[in-house]
Amino acid sequence: MDFILSLPIVSYFAAPMLTSWSTSMNLLFFYMTWTTLVLSHSPLKIELFGTLAVRIVFWLLPSLLFLLFDAGVPSLAESIKFHGTQSLPRRDAAALAKQVGLAAANLLVVTAVQAGLSVGATVLLQEPLFQTSTALPLPWHIIKHIATLYTAREVLTYYIHRDLLHSRRLGGSAATLHNRYAHAAHRGAPYALMAYADHPLPLVLHRILPVYLPALLVRPHLLTYFLFTLLTTVEETLAMSGYSAVPGIVMGGVARRTATHYASGGRGNFSPMGFLDWANGTSVGKDVIDDLQDEADKHQVKERGRRKAGDGKAMVQDGIDSWKKNRKGGKKN
Repeated sequence: MDFILSLPIVSYFAAPMLTSWSTSMNLLFFYMTWTTLVLSHSPLKIELFGTLAVRIVFWLLPSLLFLLFDAGVPSLAESIKFHGTQSLPRRDAAALAKQVGLAAANLLVVTAVQAGLSVGATVLLQEPLFQTSTALPLPWHIIKHIATLYTAREVLTYYIHRDLLHSRRLGGSAATLHNRYAHAAHRGAPYALMAYADHPLPLVLHRILPVYLPALLVRPHLLTYFLFTLLTTVEETLAMSGYSAVPGIVMGGVARRTATHYASGGRGNFSPMGFLDWANGTSVGKDVIDDLQDEADKHQVKERGRRKAGDGKAMVQDGIDSWKKNRKGGKKN
């Protein structure tokens, strides 16, 4: 626990809530903590405990809070859940405790799998998989790597989810296990704990490999990988929450498509962002293009564009008229 609390990825986000330091002091504290961590621990240890800490803080703890809310105040929870009452977890203490235990155990399993992959990659490459220097990554490198990792994750998640986890012909036992653990006992929108309450085999294929394999190829700075893991973990937690009150057109759409995926028994909506579902015709319910259209209508993009174009045209015309007037005045003189 001391190691987890010493991670800069945790202390950096906690510092603004615990203190009134300025941004520069936060960055200094962040850099000093990261430097101390790099100099006192191996890259593999930082990677494993760092990703474990991110998943505990941004998935496990919120999932338990959501579960407590869903089970403790069902009349209120169902009002903000997709598909209402059928999306609530069963009010069976023994079954829920078993599911919590499975999810927590799976968290350790996926950490062990990541450890094995990292050790193998380090031996093969003869150097640490991720850049673990005291120098912090540049903003442009972070943006470029995050964009690359997200794109690769979207592609991998879609085809693994569609062709391995929902096709018994190709996926075999992985598809059977995923259906039994993730879909057979629940037909409404999911709740966040279900993200890891799956059999370890489909869990690793669905949640871990699409995040980890692109990082093996890109090999970003370890802090960039932590940020990517944090973003995808938050996305999975909100998407699997089943709440219709998730804010934002992007996350709201992801949550709705995930809810529809579970409610339909896995007939479609296989990718997080929905672009590949739209391109391949596997969307169920509203697709990502519908989301963009709704957002455009909501903010009246066409009307605003017309007004801006009209204002620009008027400005140009005023400039031309003023130039002509000045020119005539100069000729008279």
